[in-house]
Amino acid sequence: MSATVVHPTTTGGGLFRTLCSIGFLARFSYALARNPVLPLFAAALGAGPEGIGLAVGVSTVTGILFKMPSGAVSDVIGRRRTMLVGLAVFGLAPFAYLFITHYATLVAVRFFHGLATAVYGPVAMAVVADVAGNRKGEMLSWFSSVCIAGTLLGAPIGGYVLFLLGAGAAGNLNEFRAVFLLSALTGAAALILGLVTLRNGDQPVKGKGLAERLHLFVRGIREVAADRRVLATSAMEGIQNISMGALEAFLPVYAVSVAGLNVFQAGMLWGVQIVVTLIAKPLMGKVSDRWGRRPLIVTGMLLCAVPFALIPHLTDFASLMLAGMVFGLGEAFVTSSSAAMVADYCKAQHYGAAMGVFGTIFDVGHASGPIVTGLLVAALGYGPAFALVAALLIGSIPMFLWIVREEPQPNPL
Repeated sequence: MSATVVHPTTTGGGLFRTLCSIGFLARFSYALARNPVLPLFAAALGAGPEGIGLAVGVSTVTGILFKMPSGAVSDVIGRRRTMLVGLAVFGLAPFAYLFITHYATLVAVRFFHGLATAVYGPVAMAVVADVAGNRKGEMLSWFSSVCIAGTLLGAPIGGYVLFLLGAGAAGNLNEFRAVFLLSALTGAAALILGLVTLRNGDQPVKGKGLAERLHLFVRGIREVAADRRVLATSAMEGIQNISMGALEAFLPVYAVSVAGLNVFQAGMLWGVQIVVTLIAKPLMGKVSDRWGRRPLIVTGMLLCAVPFALIPHLTDFASLMLAGMVFGLGEAFVTSSSAAMVADYCKAQHYGAAMGVFGTIFDVGHASGPIVTGLLVAALGYGPAFALVAALLIGSIPMFLWIVREEPQPNPL
């Protein structure tokens, strides 16, 4: 038996449903405090464009720094303990926003709040992989879709609350604090549910001193990071996230400033992509469990690259909507299979480290996408910039196929 698999009083399907409920509440809470509330709050504190970008992006830096060690720590001290640390941040950090009056404090709180997803995210995925058996693709995709649903609902509800209160870039700080309070209460609900349902059954490594635990921690990271298949598969997700981050940042700008669409239509273009991904991921995860993960990842990269390259050449709402839907489908192909493939290649006792490595590469891609694409757009314009990113997606496929030659076996390394 794995030394660190969680065996709470609720197991199998019950544990999976619990993780989905907690994940939904936690992501809903996190999204309430992020968009569009966070940029407007930073502006109300006097931040310029650069400062707003830092406030939004600093939590991703937290993920880059802490996801891998958090996952590896869970392999040594137990998943439940590590998840509860992350849930504590989800439940407590939003209350700190209520006392912010200066921009520097906001950046510090955002960095701390990023620990929530950095600690809880990879460990929760490791637990899902623990209980999924040969249904990793399907169950990881369902878990991800539920978390996406929480994010999808949190952003518009936060914006609507601000709208009802009449807040804006120069709004009263108390109006923003009403949304942060709602975020805090929802995060606290996720923490309470975690404390109630995950309180029993953790089985960390027993009889080990600090030095031995540190050795296991380092060994887990080393073994996972040395597996080229894990790195290559994670890199495919990271590269796909470069295009997703770029689309998130520049599709609305292109739609309004170049294509001449209104703001609502620009929002619809991004929303339809998320909805398609949300719906398609569980089905694609089930397909990957049955027919293999590698073909879906390759197909998904192509489905993302083609519409991404075409977007700067489209100007009407219908064609841009279709491009967004195809991109969302491609994203579902890639993301439904990549995390499951990483889990396939690892020993169960290293699932935490594997999901940490995967999450770190994911965050690097997501964070670098807007930055790299922004530089390319400024230097070359939308058409060449988007074409280069699309070429990166397609160019990554041969290397992936060369390194990941075979489908994972039922009893991997």
